[in-house]
Amino acid sequence: MTLREDARAALARWTAPTPGEEVLRKEFLEHVDAHEDAMWRSCAPGHLTATTAVLSHDGARVLLTLHPKAGMWLPMGGHCEVSDASLEGAALREAVEESGIPGLRLLPGPLALDRHRVWCHPPHSWHLDIEYGAVAPPGAEFVISQESLDMRWVPVDDIPEPTDEATRRLARRARALLVDRLLTGPS
Repeated sequence: MTLREDARAALARWTAPTPGEEVLRKEFLEHVDAHEDAMWRSCAPGHLTATTAVLSHDGARVLLTLHPKAGMWLPMGGHCEVSDASLEGAALREAVEESGIPGLRLLPGPLALDRHRVWCHPPHSWHLDIEYGAVAPPGAEFVISQESLDMRWVPVDDIPEPTDEATRRLARRARALLVDRLLTGPS
């Protein structure tokens, strides 16, 4: 299965938790069907990206990066690469690369979808973002990468400004899933 086929399958089976995300899910599927290069940065109208909210082992905190271009506190994420076999793999790879934390454990997902304007193709393009959650091992320490101005563990309920609602939503959904799994065990 190609990465594009994996993305299409992930979007097709995902149940959107909100009407707005259902609209996005359908639009993302149409985009994947319409563009052979939908997974790659070369797709000028927009391209699928993978984002991951990295939680502390207990779900109390989320690791955010101060993004140099956006100037906001955001979760880890970015473009798919030829070596990625799946969207989940891309999400986990981006989280490990940007956080420097080995041993991250991806939660079942996707957890959310978001579309935002970016600068990949001036004057602008779109990231069609498929969002996941991951859990760091106890005592995990991050390493600030070249893709970040700063990095912090912050309480899920007290994400600093500037940020966006998509970041808050993803952190809350990842924490809720982790807490549910801690209480009931993995399914």
